[in-house]
Amino acid sequence: MQEQTSFFVAFFAGFMTFLSPCVLPLIPSYISYITGISFKDFSETKDISALRRKTALHAATFILAFSIVFTLFGATASFIGRFLAEYQHIIMKVGGVIIVVLGLHIAGVFNWSFLMKERKVHLQRKEVSLIGTFLIGLTFAAAWTPCAGPILGSILVYASSTNDVKLGMGLLFTYSMGLGVPFFLSAILVNNFLFAYKKFQKYLVATRIVAGLFLVIMGVVVFTNSFGMISAYLQSR
Repeated sequence: MQEQTSFFVAFFAGFMTFLSPCVLPLIPSYISYITGISFKDFSETKDISALRRKTALHAATFILAFSIVFTLFGATASFIGRFLAEYQHIIMKVGGVIIVVLGLHIAGVFNWSFLMKERKVHLQRKEVSLIGTFLIGLTFAAAWTPCAGPILGSILVYASSTNDVKLGMGLLFTYSMGLGVPFFLSAILVNNFLFAYKKFQKYLVATRIVAGLFLVIMGVVVFTNSFGMISAYLQSR
């Protein structure tokens, strides 16, 4: 039950990443870039089923690429944590504090410039191919944007405290699905997404605050090692 709770937290973290101000506004651009299809094509095409098949294939390839990178991140973090098993108690305490600080940063309590430096890799899209889409997915994972990065970092901190490589990989794969599933749905329903985004845009600041509070709570849970207690409570309900 404790692992199930951890996976739920990881999936929710991925979903909050999708809703973050650094990711959500860029979704239409990513969809257009990886498919080579303009917004005009999406709105004016008559063969919508063929367009959706192409979009779905490229979106799935893009998600596969960044999921591989994030899952390897999880394996690496857990592998390192295994060698530091005797210091697990300290790692969880320090990790919990780091997660809380990152959460406060996302929520806007702190505004540290070094956390806002964005690494960008500029690519020129000459041809639309699945290999190109896969490489873009790898780039997306490697050149992570600043305000979404702390959420990913928090899951990595927790993964390192588990000392279990398989669990760490599972957590980061689940995180990837939390980000990837809504991305995939947005890709195949891009017109609906554009309409919904216009309405949701005014809630972006609130979403960032919620994501920050989520990390603060997660940091406290990691610091106090309370996942087992929460799991036992949920199991008793």
